[in-house]
Amino acid sequence: MYERFIKRLIDLILSAGGIIVAAVPMLIVAVLIKADSPGPVFFRQKRVGIHKSHFMIIKFRSMPVSAPKDTPTHELKNAASLLSPFQEAIRKYSIDELPQLFNIFAGQMSFVGPRPALWNQYDLLEERDKYGANDVKPGLTGWAQINGRDELPIAVKAAYDGEYVRNLSFSFDVKCFLRTFFKVAKAEGVSEGGQKAPSGGDDKNPSGEDDKNV
Repeated sequence: MYERFIKRLIDLILSAGGIIVAAVPMLIVAVLIKADSPGPVFFRQKRVGIHKSHFMIIKFRSMPVSAPKDTPTHELKNAASLLSPFQEAIRKYSIDELPQLFNIFAGQMSFVGPRPALWNQYDLLEERDKYGANDVKPGLTGWAQINGRDELPIAVKAAYDGEYVRNLSFSFDVKCFLRTFFKVAKAEGVSEGGQKAPSGGDDKNPSGEDDKNV
């Protein structure tokens, strides 16, 4: 009942409200992105949704278009050197994730759930299958993210995702959501290539952008 109806209703109301409240700040960020470096404002990428369906996630572009293609960020020798101070700031505090409010409003994501994997992260998807974590809607933030973010090995991350599935409830979602703010404010668990390369960190995309995420 909660997962199928109440959770979706909460997501719909909060994402709609979030889009309205964040409209002006997002417009400002969009203008600053254009002023900071050439290229598009948004970054889109194919991700894995509920039951391994695919959807296009949307984020603010947080790396230069000159970043190496088809190379996960954590494999770059010095990804941080590619970033402008502005790009580093919006990544550090997950401002680049704000457009995912539209993914939530559209029903492709939830506020809380396992982070949506890349379509070709077969090892992570296989591990999540063990826990049924591919059969819940992916989230803007999740239990694994507030317990390590980039720094978790894939097996550990998938185990945390499984723990979320086992405990899925309104109270657990609230716990994850509130703890996210503390993690984001302290920028804990965020790493860039060439600094603290994560052991099997998820959400690294093949176009120079990563999903260190909320």
